[in-house]
Amino acid sequence: MKASILRKYFVMGSQNCNKDPLSILDEAIQAGITCFQYREKGEGARTGEAKYSLGHKIRQRCAEADIPFIVNDDVELFDVLKADGIHVGQSDRSVKEIRSKYPDAIIGLSVSDRRELEQSPVHLVDYLGVGPMYRTTTKKDANPVAGPEWVKVVKKAFPDMPVVGIGGIQPENADKVMEAGADGVAVISAITHATDIPAVVQAI
Repeated sequence: MKASILRKYFVMGSQNCNKDPLSILDEAIQAGITCFQYREKGEGARTGEAKYSLGHKIRQRCAEADIPFIVNDDVELFDVLKADGIHVGQSDRSVKEIRSKYPDAIIGLSVSDRRELEQSPVHLVDYLGVGPMYRTTTKKDANPVAGPEWVKVVKKAFPDMPVVGIGGIQPENADKVMEAGADGVAVISAITHATDIPAVVQAI
């Protein structure tokens, strides 16, 4: 996997949107995002057929734009939508199990502290999502803020592993994450709540 696909990584579910998620995605694609993660999860998220239906439409949009389409922590959804990859957290499905079943899939794993990093099967994943970089309101069960210094720690331990910073990243603080050595920044509300999506995508 090329680390450059992580550069402007847009994460979104309909629960993050105040208007049509597809129109937000269209604007973000036009503005230059490099990767997309479908994270239909948490309070207000779609379930069942509605979740799959939106996923199919988003998957199609990403395929047409040649943007990697990652699914958050749902192997069945990953399968049905024929996603390019899956991103999991520490308490989600086993990376070893997913890698065994899907040897060619992009697999991302979240790490938020040294213990998680030391206990993770880093050799089986394609990239690490590190954070939270800053305080976030889009994930109710977020770990304590790790800050951009955490990027430096992870990069020192695994210098060749692509890393994307996530959690509370906005245009005004994204540069700190990149300066710490991240290959990219992952954002949710910075784009979904933006009044000027192209300006935000350009700024991060």
